[in-house]
Amino acid sequence: MTELQSVGLRLIDPTEGAASRRGGAGPSDHKAVTVNGHTVMIPVHTASSWSSPYVAAPLDDSGRSTVTRNGFPVGVISFPKQPRFYGMQTMDGVPYSQIATLHGADVLATTILQSCIRYESRRKSCQFCAIGQSLAAKRTILRKTPEQLAEVARAAVLLDGVRHMVMTTGTPNATDRGAAMLCESAFAVKSAVDLPIQGQCEPPNDDAWFRRMKEAGIDALGMHLEAVTPSVRARIMPGKAEVPVERYFDAFEKAVDVFGRGQVSTYILAGLGDTPEAILETSRKLIDIGVYPFVVPFVPIAGTPLEDHPSPTPEFMRALLQPLGAMLAAGGLRSADIKAGCGRCGACSSLSTFERSAA
Repeated sequence: MTELQSVGLRLIDPTEGAASRRGGAGPSDHKAVTVNGHTVMIPVHTASSWSSPYVAAPLDDSGRSTVTRNGFPVGVISFPKQPRFYGMQTMDGVPYSQIATLHGADVLATTILQSCIRYESRRKSCQFCAIGQSLAAKRTILRKTPEQLAEVARAAVLLDGVRHMVMTTGTPNATDRGAAMLCESAFAVKSAVDLPIQGQCEPPNDDAWFRRMKEAGIDALGMHLEAVTPSVRARIMPGKAEVPVERYFDAFEKAVDVFGRGQVSTYILAGLGDTPEAILETSRKLIDIGVYPFVVPFVPIAGTPLEDHPSPTPEFMRALLQPLGAMLAAGGLRSADIKAGCGRCGACSSLSTFERSAA
C-alpha cells in the first residue's frame, strides 16, 4: 500500500468501481482501492501513475482485479462500488454528489464552503490547494446549507451504510475560521441521523469554539498543520503560516481538554520539504498531548503551483511511517478509536497498518 500510494496505479479499465476525479479539492486524481480488506486512496491520474510499474487488470467474474508489477502478479484488489445516493438530488435540483461525496469505503465528506479567504491570491494561498477547481468545474456548489447536508447524510447512511462523516471548509474569515459553519451544519446532520462527525478548521481565535462545536454534535476535531517546519510552511502556505505552529499547539491542548485524548488530529503532508526527523519530532509532541498525527504522502494536483512537485518515495514514507506507527502504539493512540474523520478512515495513508503492526 505504501508503494502504491507513492508511485500510483495504472488501470486497464478506468471505469471500474466508484468514479474518480481529475483535479479539484482532494483527495483528487485518486481512486478508492481495497487491498487486503483495507480501502485506500491510490493515485491513478498523476504523472507518476501513468508510468507506474503497477497495473490493474479488468475485474474478473468475482469482482476482483489482479495487480502486476513489471508484468508479474503481486496481488489482488477490488473497488468500492459507486454509492447509490449519488443518483439522487435535492428538491431544487442539486445532485447529492455536489453536496457530499464518498471517501474511502464508508466515509461521507463535504466541504461546506468551497472557497477560502486566501485562495484568490497566489501570494497567500496554499500552493497545493485546488478548492476552487471543483467549483469552477461545477462539480460542487459554493455553500452547502445545513438542510442540504442533513438530507444527504441521512440518505448516505440509509442507502450506502456510511459510518462517519468529515466536514471541512475553506477558511471564511480570520476570526472563528469556519467553526460557526461547522456548528450549524453538525447540529442539522445530528438532528436528522445518528452519524459520528469530524469537523475540520484552522484554530479559531476564541477557544470557546471548541466547546460550542462539541455541543453542536461534532465528535472529533481536525486542525491541520500540513507542514511542520516554519520555513516550509512559509514557502508552501504563506497565508496559513501566519497562524504560527505555537498557536496550533496551544489550540491542540485546549481542544483535547474538550474532545478527549485521541479525538483531535492533524494532517501532515510528507514530501513538501520537512525532513522525516522534523515530522517525527513534531509527531512525538503531538502524541504526548493526545493529538493523532495523520501523516500522508503528498500527491500533486494538476492546476496547482505544485503540480510538478514529486511525491515522496516509498522508502521515504516507510522510514517515516514505521517509527511513527510504533510511537502511536506506545502512546496508546489508535486510529480505530477515533470516532470520525480522516485518521479513522485511514485511506489516504498506510499509517494505520504500521500502527496495528507495532501494536
